Amino acid sequence: MKIDPKSKADLSAQIAKAIRDAIVSGALIVDERLPSEAELSEQFEVSRATVREALKRLAAQSLIRTQRGAFGGAFVNRLSFEEAYGQQITTSTLLLSMNAVSFETACEARFALERACAPLAAQRRTADHLATMRTEIFRQSQPGLSDEGWCASDVAFHRALVDGAGNPVLSYQLAGAVEAMQPLMNMITFTARSRETIIALHEQIADFCEAGDGAGIENILGELAEYTVSLAKQIATQKDAG
Repeated sequence: MKIDPKSKADLSAQIAKAIRDAIVSGALIVDERLPSEAELSEQFEVSRATVREALKRLAAQSLIRTQRGAFGGAFVNRLSFEEAYGQQITTSTLLLSMNAVSFETACEARFALERACAPLAAQRRTADHLATMRTEIFRQSQPGLSDEGWCASDVAFHRALVDGAGNPVLSYQLAGAVEAMQPLMNMITFTARSRETIIALHEQIADFCEAGDGAGIENILGELAEYTVSLAKQIATQKDAG
């Protein structure tokens, strides 16, 4: 593991990347103990404070864990897709909120990703996935449901469809699409949307899922994407007119 002391990049970031690359390549394996702070400081020819900052970066990414005691230290973590969901959601939220990505572009990506799950969800969904979808549809039909409650239910509905595909890699990749993009889209369109229209589309998705019809799910997701984009355009037109 090496760094370039002449590089303008932060030294702690370089050290974190060097260790991360070693983990990814398999040079450092799961549960392996990393060298001590003193050893890393000597290896990279930096202060222990710089090493400590690098380790904090790796811990924040769940790549390592620390243990106290005589047999303590920093160890390579056993990362699961479920544990990485939060990072994926946070990163996706930041990218969407801090970069110049149009609503239409985000919506296109979000539903294209979900449509990829449709055939698998139609084949593999369990009774629990269907029950969750039906429960959320019922919840969405309640007249007293707040906008925040609606958004949470909308996310839960689509998350059940995605998880119904039975593929943890797809679920991880779609964590950002469903749990980051969906709330942002709801935040933009909630003043113009028709809950009844969306509920009707959700009901069709659940019906096709129960029937094992992946193509049917894809078609309805396409309709939902078109409806969502139309709402955003409607709101933009109203703002321009105002």
